[in-house]
Amino acid sequence: MGYAVVLGEALVDLLDTECDGVPVYRQAIGGAPLNVAVGIARLGGAAQFVGSLGDDALAERIRTFLTATGVGLAGTVTAAVPTTLAVATFTGAEPDFRFYGDPPSYALLNPDDLDVALIEGADVLSCGSIVLLSPGPLAAARRAWSLATGLRVFDPNVRPRLLSGPSALAALREVVAEFAAGAHLVKLSSADAEALYPGEPVEGVAAYLRELGAGTVVVTLGAAGAVLAAAGADPVRVPAPSVTAVDATGAGDSVLAALVADLLVAGEPTDPTGWTERVAFALRVAGLVCERAGGAVAMPTRAEVADRYPT
Repeated sequence: MGYAVVLGEALVDLLDTECDGVPVYRQAIGGAPLNVAVGIARLGGAAQFVGSLGDDALAERIRTFLTATGVGLAGTVTAAVPTTLAVATFTGAEPDFRFYGDPPSYALLNPDDLDVALIEGADVLSCGSIVLLSPGPLAAARRAWSLATGLRVFDPNVRPRLLSGPSALAALREVVAEFAAGAHLVKLSSADAEALYPGEPVEGVAAYLRELGAGTVVVTLGAAGAVLAAAGADPVRVPAPSVTAVDATGAGDSVLAALVADLLVAGEPTDPTGWTERVAFALRVAGLVCERAGGAVAMPTRAEVADRYPT
């Protein structure tokens, strides 16, 4: 089994909660790609995180956490800026993020910063999320995409609050189409699909991304499971397990982490049934994440998933 490179952002989430009836913010290490890298490692895979980190105490906590989790940092760079904060408020278990930090600490990776050997040696390259809105990291992601010799995985992870208007959305659609066209796997949420293609059914969005060139598309639907569009089959719905959700932070990221971890173990499934089984497992991983507080720290091991959902 080889390793996955996950290119994207790392930051610190401030999660809205209460202590003794008083509103407080709980600190949690986060960023969707960081969550994915941690999830891969927790599920037994090897992961390398590629991105830019700040130079403050919060960035040091990120490095310490990733190292303790088993995620490699050979591809990270340090910038002389404070760590970006993502302040999350909740409607039920679903977080709504607002980002603070100018310039964002995660947006300072450039193409020349890439470790070419690290990228070329990866069995899986995963790119996406809010770094695609910044010129430097977008150029770095494009270069990594062109260097990759293994499987390419893409997750747009759209944050509408970071889009400045219709022109920014149109530009993001072009980026999504560009990466989807060369991806072996695209994962997105129903919220991503609605933000990118308002009013389009998720099955239609999945089919469209496959028409662009994506090998397999998975659209997560929260408690309703996921839509899977694999080669040789019509889009199908895969149900999610029933859970009592307390915090959905990182749930979608855990789905991608589980899919990438299985790609490292066994490569791409050879038929739609194989993809259905993998998505079903990934949804069990996400269900367990939703029953815990916190994103990256909620990512489970395979043993924990098996204990929670015995077969």
